[in-house]
Amino acid sequence: MIFERAKILRKNLTPSEKMLWKELRSNKLLGLRFKAQHPIDQFIVDFYCHQLKLVIELDGGIHLNRDQKEYDQGRTYELNQFGIKILRFRNEEVENNLRTVLEKIKSECNHALSPLEGVGGKNNSNE
Repeated sequence: MIFERAKILRKNLTPSEKMLWKELRSNKLLGLRFKAQHPIDQFIVDFYCHQLKLVIELDGGIHLNRDQKEYDQGRTYELNQFGIKILRFRNEEVENNLRTVLEKIKSECNHALSPLEGVGGKNNSNE
């Protein structure tokens, strides 16, 4: 059921999700593979990089609602239990300053990649 829901969400990305997905898809960002609307446990996250255990969430106006904030906090807690880090951006940040959002994502990815270098990953200098 969750996989069908994720498929529907992938076909109906919000305008800000489409903007960011254009920059993340096809390993465009640092050669990392991101998936859009990806199921993790009982949740569907906006974007996920399995290699780095990194989720990127885009928040619209509904996320200002108190009940939604509480839900988001619980969801973040549960995903953190899997060792997953979550980066959150407001839709307006993506729509009005995509370059800054991408720089923040790149910075987090580079930080997460640094301990992986030389551990048999694609960042090995023997390649």
